Amino acid sequence: MSHYWSPLVHSLTPYVPGEQPKLADLVKLNTNENPYPPSPRAVAAMCQELGDDGASLRLYPDPNADRLKQAVAEHFAAFALTPAHVFVGNGSDEVLAHAFMALLKHDRPILMPDITYSFYPVYCRLHGIDSVPVPLDENFAIRVDDYLRENGGIVIANPNAPTGQLLPLADIARLAEAHPRSVLVVDEAYVDFGGETAVALVRRLRNLLVIRTLSKSHALAGLRVGYAVGDPLLIEALERIKNSFNSYPLDRLAIAGATAALADEAYLEQTRQAVMRSRAELTAGLTRLGFDVLPSAANFIFACHPQRDAAELAAELRRRSVIVRHFALPRIDQHLRITIGTDAQCARLLAALAEIL
Repeated sequence: MSHYWSPLVHSLTPYVPGEQPKLADLVKLNTNENPYPPSPRAVAAMCQELGDDGASLRLYPDPNADRLKQAVAEHFAAFALTPAHVFVGNGSDEVLAHAFMALLKHDRPILMPDITYSFYPVYCRLHGIDSVPVPLDENFAIRVDDYLRENGGIVIANPNAPTGQLLPLADIARLAEAHPRSVLVVDEAYVDFGGETAVALVRRLRNLLVIRTLSKSHALAGLRVGYAVGDPLLIEALERIKNSFNSYPLDRLAIAGATAALADEAYLEQTRQAVMRSRAELTAGLTRLGFDVLPSAANFIFACHPQRDAAELAAELRRRSVIVRHFALPRIDQHLRITIGTDAQCARLLAALAEIL
């Protein structure tokens, strides 16, 4: 029946998300979900929005999500942002998809790391955008000098995924300054776990778009809320795409919960510090078991064992109800990406690996 498909569909290889298995007593460390619940204030705000009878759900949400945009601007008050600097969408994946269409579809190819979030090349194929993969160095780090060439835009994840490596803010600025006529998209899904946000540069660098999510650091992966911060002219381009696609990407509960979560900065600080402490302890535990672990500024680590095949390790862990992510891709097929779980989950992972090894 595929003769009904448009020609474009035949050419697509869709993104494959991390497995969501339904196994009993599972230690799930494969999709970078936060091990802690979201802010109680976020949960209370959603309950209040729903009300006792759910009558509010008969009404459409605010198509502009104005109070959420205001909350984002206030979250970054130190950088003198306004709601005009903010775009919101149904998870950062949707925001990224709009950015590819609105800001990166030009005659020249865009640049991205050869090892990065695998949705980027999917967006390129979907929107007919030429791209050039730029190899990471031998330590899986981005070399800014490798991007100092003609391009139709640049997209990077910072910290990078799946490596977890961080590009310093000064290098982000140098990259944007080197290409004033093209857009630099910085995907900061994990930056709250150890990096400085490039939002600090947005007022100075008009070609910089920073995309963030509440899925990771705010523990709201099930709510699907993402946003972009950039110059109002970049934001206007995203709004034009969004309003040609879906006027209501965020529902009433998502707007209420996300607004409250952004305001609860004390809870964010508490949980992100807990994740970072667990990351340090897990890194030390894996190192004792003989693993090589890359420095990580994310809520996951990227590790390999010099004497053991990564796919076999992942399979053995699965037999013990511990799920991690293995990518059967060039250069990284001997690495495992391991989400930082609770201390109890990390202890089970280490015990299982000790038994396997």
